[in-house]
Amino acid sequence: MPRAGAVRQVALSAGRDLDATLAYWHDVLGFQPHARFDPPGIAFILAGGVRLLFMDGVPPGTVYLDIDGLLDFHEKADAAGVPFTAAPALSFHDKDGLFGPAGDKEWMAFLKDPAGNTIGLIERRQD
Repeated sequence: MPRAGAVRQVALSAGRDLDATLAYWHDVLGFQPHARFDPPGIAFILAGGVRLLFMDGVPPGTVYLDIDGLLDFHEKADAAGVPFTAAPALSFHDKDGLFGPAGDKEWMAFLKDPAGNTIGLIERRQD
């Protein structure tokens, strides 16, 4: 039996205001919309090799994104009034290299977009 491959697309809620959700992903996280179709009112953002599909009628989801400079990003975003549901904190010390280089520590912070999607920001570093 064939085996499934890499993740191609993840569906996230656009909520009732696709424009506000796309503006958040652009203004806060720096992502450009890749494609938009009106009707039916859906949009795509490319995050690495994964398409993020935003549409109404999909329950809010959770997506985790890699980020460099998490503490600096948090400081600047917080100063700009972007609310976080959880500030940066050490979440995992990968002593054995289970998810990347041995000894790396994973730091995470969480926020929500206007549609209620949870965005986890992850930075792996040696300190």
